[in-house]
Amino acid sequence: MNKNDQEFLVQKIRTQYTEKEHTALDELKALDTKVKRPATVFAYIFGSISAIVMGSGMSLVMTDIAKTVGIAEPMLYGITVGVIGMLMAIVNYPIYKSILTSRRKKYADKIIALSDKIMEE
Repeated sequence: MNKNDQEFLVQKIRTQYTEKEHTALDELKALDTKVKRPATVFAYIFGSISAIVMGSGMSLVMTDIAKTVGIAEPMLYGITVGVIGMLMAIVNYPIYKSILTSRRKKYADKIIALSDKIMEE
């Protein structure tokens, strides 16, 4: 290992142990995350639930689970539950966009002011 490689490695390890300054860019990234995270978490959770609901409907139609549970007409109930799951999946993206848009409007002034400050520096 040559001297330049050693210095680079030492510097890389050293930066892991030094305290970093909190900059305006870090604050801007944190604000951006604060805007996007609730919408993203909602979309993942609601999408997962809708997939489970749709899969439950498919299971009622395609397997013998309905007989075990005691449902006499599994086709009607299975299709109904499956369609409800599909509708939930379809509305997931518009709900995500509306949550994201409302949060962007809420934090737009702070983010624009902070980004202007960073651009001026």
